[in-house]
Amino acid sequence: MSGTTGESGEPILPEVLVLGAPHSIMVKWSGKEYNIEDTSCLKTILDLKERIKEMTGVHVDRQKLLNLTYRGKQAADAVLLSSLCLKSGYKIMMMGSLEKDLQNIDIPPEDRPEVKNDFDVLDDEEVEPTESREVYLAKIAQRVREYNLNVLNPSRPDKKLLVLDIDYTIFDNGTPASSGEELMRPGLHEFLTAAYEHYDIAIWSATSMKWIVEKMRVLKVSTNPNYKIAFYLDYLAMITIHTQKYGVIQVKPLAVIWGKIPQYSSKNTIMFDDLRRNFLMNPQSGLRIRPFKDCHINRANDKELSRLGKYLEQIAGMEDFTSLDHKRWEQYLRNLHRHRSRRNKDNSSSHSSSSKSS
Repeated sequence: MSGTTGESGEPILPEVLVLGAPHSIMVKWSGKEYNIEDTSCLKTILDLKERIKEMTGVHVDRQKLLNLTYRGKQAADAVLLSSLCLKSGYKIMMMGSLEKDLQNIDIPPEDRPEVKNDFDVLDDEEVEPTESREVYLAKIAQRVREYNLNVLNPSRPDKKLLVLDIDYTIFDNGTPASSGEELMRPGLHEFLTAAYEHYDIAIWSATSMKWIVEKMRVLKVSTNPNYKIAFYLDYLAMITIHTQKYGVIQVKPLAVIWGKIPQYSSKNTIMFDDLRRNFLMNPQSGLRIRPFKDCHINRANDKELSRLGKYLEQIAGMEDFTSLDHKRWEQYLRNLHRHRSRRNKDNSSSHSSSSKSS
């Protein structure tokens, strides 16, 4: 979209004078509801956010109002409240963290806003870096030395590692919704519960740590009693590589994790991400998951996590993942199903023949 953008990257939309501003608004955040009884003095979304800050303590730039839309997109700060035609008592779902909750999180001086960048490379496309291998190894070594891994729970002996992206992998980040549960990929908790039996689970998102923490809270991943997340990584753990065709690309080198926690390696690590470019440094360890978008339309038919859970279970006993081609994970499951069907048929035939002879 063309036009002026604000500091947060949101488009500044022209104000539209439409009468009928709501009398009251209910804001739901962190399990509590905050009632703004009179909105007559609130002109824009920014004014609303300022009032929310007064009530909750969450800074304006840390607020994300999930179900406020304008012309089919997330409403920008400059949009008039009256143009949204909200009914009195309308409930807003908010994501956002208090400053005191972020003190122990590694956030750079200029925090990174959420960036939607769906650029990707094709599954069978070879992308050759233009810089020498030594340059990238040096960048990775620097991350291993300097990056502060947000460890939540200790790694468990003899467990493999599953690294998960967030946006469009387990969370629809682009669709307006009234709750986090609506944006959650179907079967997420069941998938993580099953995976936890054989895998330590890490979250790696190409955004800032504050959004990782908040989304895991909204999705109730960080508080689920059936599994534990081992650690979080944000965009600061990523590196840039230079390519001839695409220019500069940011990637998630798994060697950063392997350098910090030696029990993990290419032999026992698998990464799920909806963008193949994110695992260009470790293509053999990455599996490109189908992106979860337009959740209201696609929720009923999305079985991706259920099927991938079966794949994780089947390969969990393998000593070395480097012999696998994760691009063919679906073919692997089909072959396994055919093999089991054939074996069951043979066993049934053998049992039938044995019964007749007796």
